[in-house]
Amino acid sequence: MAKKIKADICVIGAGSGGLSVAAGAAQLGARTVLVERGHMGGDCLNTGCVPSKALIAAAKHAYDMTDGARFGIAAAKPKVDFAKVNDHVKGVIAAIAPNDSVARFEGLGVTVLQGEARFKDRHTVIVGNTEIRARRFVVATGSRAAVPPIPGLADAPYMTNETIFENRVCPEHLVIIGGGPIGIEMAQAHRRLGAKVTVVEAARALSKDDPELALFVLDRLAREGVEIVEGARVESVSSSEGKISVALEGGRTIEGSHLLVATGRTANVDGLDLEKAGVKFSAHGIDVDDRLRTANKRIFAIGDAIGGLQFTHVANYHAGLVIRAALFRLPAKADYANIPWVTYTDPELAHVGETEAEARARHMKINVLRWHLAENDRAQATRETEGQIKVITDMHSRILGCTIVAPNAGELILPWVLAKSRGLKLSAMAGVTVPYPTLSEISKRVAGSYYTPTLFSPRTRALVRFLGFFG
Repeated sequence: MAKKIKADICVIGAGSGGLSVAAGAAQLGARTVLVERGHMGGDCLNTGCVPSKALIAAAKHAYDMTDGARFGIAAAKPKVDFAKVNDHVKGVIAAIAPNDSVARFEGLGVTVLQGEARFKDRHTVIVGNTEIRARRFVVATGSRAAVPPIPGLADAPYMTNETIFENRVCPEHLVIIGGGPIGIEMAQAHRRLGAKVTVVEAARALSKDDPELALFVLDRLAREGVEIVEGARVESVSSSEGKISVALEGGRTIEGSHLLVATGRTANVDGLDLEKAGVKFSAHGIDVDDRLRTANKRIFAIGDAIGGLQFTHVANYHAGLVIRAALFRLPAKADYANIPWVTYTDPELAHVGETEAEARARHMKINVLRWHLAENDRAQATRETEGQIKVITDMHSRILGCTIVAPNAGELILPWVLAKSRGLKLSAMAGVTVPYPTLSEISKRVAGSYYTPTLFSPRTRALVRFLGFFG
């Protein structure tokens, strides 16, 4: 006999977005059920953000040992124990895991069910021998690595972000198909840990970012020894005697020891029986309106499951909107105009709003402002002068977009996210007092550069001389 549960809200998927909805709902007094078929914490904790940043941190420590000569410190070749690097990655996951654990969420009052969820009808979900009938459902099933239909790939050993963090041996030659953020981050990290690395990209590497600033990152990788092959279509993949061969259009073949496929993400919508609940979906994800409601208005979908911007912070943003809509019945609508993103290379590449190309296509006139790290005293002191901030405004000095390539650019972008989301003008950024010496001064300097031509114009100088006559 099936066990039956009545709930106010049932969340399917215990990744970042689902956990945020479940925690918020339970703490607000709603009867909450959370269903997860795999590991609590989802992709971000187990195979995404957390392990990748832990690996990147280890790689930076290794690289810094080789880069001391400019400070008067003899360079040393690091002895990398790749298995212990992997232990470090697993240790970071383990340290964070209790925050996402079954025990913690049950302590918050959430009923946690571990198993496959599928819709029985428009009002009911089945997990094993349990039926959940809820006033509202939230589908937060995330995404998985997309594997392109390349001839021979299915028969060859390859890794994705879901398996690469299980690897405990440094690749002799890592070939990466895909030059997006995941591919480029893993390329630099593995190169710094001792692997030869080749990246194959069908179009342009880091194609979603401003090409002017993305070039800083790509040039850095090239100098570190990463080969990036752009505009190259993979015709086939084969393997033999422990080697992977990647054949490119035009006749070139790249042979490596390991292969990473980093060609995007696919929404997890299979097996949910969404059609029984009246939910429309496609290969790109679940269809939702601007309030994140599906065709069945009792069912919401969030995060990677709906496609679009597939970032952890977007899933958490969605979670807040759903809590407002599902529990408080507030008409909260998703707005992606102020969503930032970061590629965690060295230097980092961070962005919010419109790129220069997008702004030129959408506005009659724009201003493009730049400030180079070489003009920043802190950057000079740390010998990290390769980078730039680029700000796009309209003709009324309203901020349209900002891109930063610099150490810790992911931290430096936040004031611009705040300024843009609040509709502030450049004068707000130009007028703040910034601690010296910090990299954050580049934000004040680039904003101030907008006013420099007017401030030091002949007209202003004449005004100063005129006022001087009055004592």
